[in-house]
Amino acid sequence: MEKPYAIGIDIGGTNSVFGVVDKRGHIIAQGSIKTAAHKEINEYVTALSAAVQEVIDQVGGIANIKGIGVGAPNANFFTGCIEFAPNLPWKGLIPLAQMLSDRLKVPVAITNDANAAAIGEMTYGAARGMKDFIVITLGTGVGSGIVVNGQLVYGHDGFAGELGHTTIRRTNGRLCGCGRKGCLETYTSATGVARTAKEFLASRKDESILRNINIEDITSKDVAEAAQQGDALAKEIFEYTGQLLGEAFADFVAFSSPEAIILFGGLTKAGSLIFNPVKRHMEESMLPIFRNKVKLLMSELKESDAAVLGASALGWEVKDF
Repeated sequence: MEKPYAIGIDIGGTNSVFGVVDKRGHIIAQGSIKTAAHKEINEYVTALSAAVQEVIDQVGGIANIKGIGVGAPNANFFTGCIEFAPNLPWKGLIPLAQMLSDRLKVPVAITNDANAAAIGEMTYGAARGMKDFIVITLGTGVGSGIVVNGQLVYGHDGFAGELGHTTIRRTNGRLCGCGRKGCLETYTSATGVARTAKEFLASRKDESILRNINIEDITSKDVAEAAQQGDALAKEIFEYTGQLLGEAFADFVAFSSPEAIILFGGLTKAGSLIFNPVKRHMEESMLPIFRNKVKLLMSELKESDAAVLGASALGWEVKDF
């Protein structure tokens, strides 16, 4: 008889969230620990394993767990390692899948967080029934998970699909955390929207609600709230962001011909403010053979659960010992 549950773990720079998930995508038990509180990797794995064991015990023990899936920054599906993640406390190569498997005595698979989101959409969300689609995560950065013919694209080394680090401004582009200049995520992430707001406010004289906020404290949420109140400058910021994102999507379509591009992450809370200009500029920039063929969709996964669900979907596929 097939084991009834998988575990999903989402590792972020601040928190690590995990849950026990059934085949229908219901989270049966969940918990979290502070990632940043554990500066040494063995200490972290010990704390995480103990916390995960507590939720395993709540569903009848390890005999009921098919596998564990982990989504984490810079995680490599092929090697089972987190590799040189800039926003995690531990540096270098971290063989996390093996470390967790040794502690919990259950098979573990790991992938990067955007790939986990794509697996989650294919299993539980907006991409159910699709074989070709792209998930774009719009948060602090821009992540992407690319699925072609029902298979997640990993490339030869496990790191394929870094669409957020395609270059959209080669001359005088913004400095990215990756060390290069002009990456898509420096303009179209939540952080990028805030950077655009600061640039517009510093270089222009337009009246704006945003001028009531200390310029260094402005967030994408502030820009969205101002735009929703009709602020012209804030609306222009979203138009600019949507144009860059839509033009990039038109390029992405040309190489994988997806049925849909699915948007997920904090910036999508802006709703039509971001969705409408992205859709318009994507279609305007599209190669004619692709025009009006590609759906632009919002994620159907609850934001609070999506990371755990996406990672847990990987847990169903992991091979037994």
